[in-house]
Amino acid sequence: MLHKMKNQKGFTLIELMIVVAIIGILAAIAIPNFMRYQARARQSEARINLGGIGTNAEAWQAEASTYVATAAQLAWAPIGTLRYGYSYHALLIAEPVALLAGGCANTKTAVALPVATATTFTATATGEVDTDATCDIWTYTQLRVLANPTNDVST
Repeated sequence: MLHKMKNQKGFTLIELMIVVAIIGILAAIAIPNFMRYQARARQSEARINLGGIGTNAEAWQAEASTYVATAAQLAWAPIGTLRYGYSYHALLIAEPVALLAGGCANTKTAVALPVATATTFTATATGEVDTDATCDIWTYTQLRVLANPTNDVST
């Protein structure tokens, strides 16, 4: 003999499945946005370090009346674990220890490196900030122009 229980409490299977579906939809929206946010945060390394290279290049130019300098004369060294390789005067002055899984495996050949002259320079940062094969490339010039000609962070 079956008895009907009064005041049954709990969730039905349908209600639980609806909750799981809603959580799945929210995760599908939130996770890509979070990954893009992380990649944009990683790009700050390039902006900060290129500014430092630019400051050192300006100091060298004031002392030697030219932007042409060796890595030793430029006297710039990064701190911490790098995600980008940095070049100045067609010289690679810092390269990342490890790259993220996506690619951009050779920062030495990822971008044509410009040569500094007495009156101009371009510092370049090339690296991988997400998980695709596209390199993120930043440049900084004596005019204090910071550019991101190849943006690895999808919009």
